[in-house]
Parts: sequence; C-alpha cells; structure tokens
Amino acid sequence: MGKIKNKKIGLFGGSFDPPHYGHYKISSKAIKYLKLDKLYWSVTKKNPFKMKSYFSLKQRIIKSKLITKKNKKIKVVNLDKLTKSSRTISVLKYLVNKNKNSKFFLILGSDNLIKFHKWQKWKEIAKLSTLVVFSRKGFDRKAQKSTVFNDLSEDNIIYIKKFKIDISSSKLRKFYLK
Repeated sequence: MGKIKNKKIGLFGGSFDPPHYGHYKISSKAIKYLKLDKLYWSVTKKNPFKMKSYFSLKQRIIKSKLITKKNKKIKVVNLDKLTKSSRTISVLKYLVNKNKNSKFFLILGSDNLIKFHKWQKWKEIAKLSTLVVFSRKGFDRKAQKSTVFNDLSEDNIIYIKKFKIDISSSKLRKFYLK
C-alpha cells in the first residue's frame, strides 16, 4: 500500500456481503465527483451491527477485486489484522497515519448516516474525514433529520442526491438464499 501525499483519498468500508455493481457505481461516482486519487474498499471481517456474514471474508475480497479490477484508483484491502479492529475509526486512523497531509473522504449510504452516531468515535471520524453520503431510496428523510446530519457543518458532509442506487447486499443475500 503505497503512500500518497497531499492527495484526496476515499474510504468505502463495510462487509460487502456480497459486493455488487451498486458499490462499484458509487465508488466510480465518488472518484469522479470528488476527484479522488485513490479509493480504498475496506472489506471487514464482520460488521459490528450485523449478526454474521453470509459469504466468507476471502470470498468477499475476491468478489470485490473482480468487481473493481477495471478501475486502477480502487484498492481492495482488509486492514482488520493490521489495525486489530474492523471499526472505521481504526482503519481511518491507520490510513491517515500512512498518508499524512492527505484529505480523506468517508463514503456512506444515507441508510448508514441514520445510525452513524452509534459508530465508535463517530465525532473523531468526522474530524478526520469529510462524510460523503449517497442517497438511498427510502432513507433520505430520516438521514437528513439524523443526529449526525444536524450536528455537522456543511464542511464536514457532502450529500449526493442526484445519484441513487436501488440495490443492496441484503436484497442480494435473499436471492442467494432462495
């Protein structure tokens, strides 16, 4: 993982269980819109808000690499062992430490913004990065009334409404379970 100085770096983290084209489209839009030099897909072993993963970590990493292989700016990583945590704050601190003087953007869906105040050290995450929130069907109203949305300044949050993806890993898992 090469160091990038004075660059714009995105972090898109989660269980990616499974990764899908919607994740890729959001990533591509974020890279273009924010003029990112690099976007890390941080595939975590376990989402602390979910019971268990449907696919193994290895399967999710392989699928993520397959989906993103055409975009050289996207780097699929698993930093759980290095950071001894799957928490966003640990991954972000690690990347900030490795890429000093870079500006960080945390990519989220509006569904995640609703519960973001429950994330470990969410205020510190917001200090270390700009939150980039992509609109998700059925979640925008709640997201814009959320604790985090109302607590952060416009400098700390970018809300992208123009681009909506109506696909989710949850829907895909239901397909696999049939």
